[in-house]
Amino acid sequence: MFVDSHCHLDRLHLEAYHGDLDAALQAAREQGVQHFLTVCVDLADVPVLSAITAKHQDVSMSVGVHPSDVEPTVPVTVAQLCELAQHPKVIAIGETGLDYYYHPEQAQQQQQSFINHILASNHTEKPLIVHTRDARADTIALLRDYKAQQGVLHCFTEDWDTAKAALDLGFYISLSGIVSFANAKELKEVAKKLPVDRLLIETDSPYLAPVPYRGKKNEPKYVPAVAQAIADIKGLSLAELASTTTRNFEQLFGVSV
Repeated sequence: MFVDSHCHLDRLHLEAYHGDLDAALQAAREQGVQHFLTVCVDLADVPVLSAITAKHQDVSMSVGVHPSDVEPTVPVTVAQLCELAQHPKVIAIGETGLDYYYHPEQAQQQQQSFINHILASNHTEKPLIVHTRDARADTIALLRDYKAQQGVLHCFTEDWDTAKAALDLGFYISLSGIVSFANAKELKEVAKKLPVDRLLIETDSPYLAPVPYRGKKNEPKYVPAVAQAIADIKGLSLAELASTTTRNFEQLFGVSV
């Protein structure tokens, strides 16, 4: 039994399913994926995500603004996030964080948005979903300074020191298909060290399809391939990894899969 702890169901490429999201979800279920967390990157996406979760009992959602989508003038407010988080299928705040790779000139705006998400997470007691790229020091500093209570660094690609800092703050680490790539040597070493009771798995679909599907459009049915790559790295059985990461998801997000 698997969980896709981070996917973007409103952005999947559904040509193989003739545009039918239901069919894509069923294909994933047939591979043992029993829950999906579809992650918000812009508040304009909330109505679509709400409609998906209303139709599928095994789909939960988050609310938040991706750092690359931060408005340069008016950041999302704590009040906005807290109000949207009252939706019964919302189990997380995000995805938020810092991304200096594409928009280093927006660092200040991204930081204010990130702070507001941290405060909303603390207020609602819903975990934070954090994206970080080329901003590891600032990401950890803001989580620490604003006393982020719980959450996950998703699609983790940073070094062990960053992972350790996040773990010390009580955060979980989520690995995507990147860990299966041949050139992801440092990430594989980090994966070896990660405590299995603080580990989540995700596709981040439609992005970053794992080996042996690399180059294809990613989708939730590839969760087992991500899990197998991690199990091989850590010397665990696939069943053990699936069970443990599902239990971790339940514990972090307060849901029963």
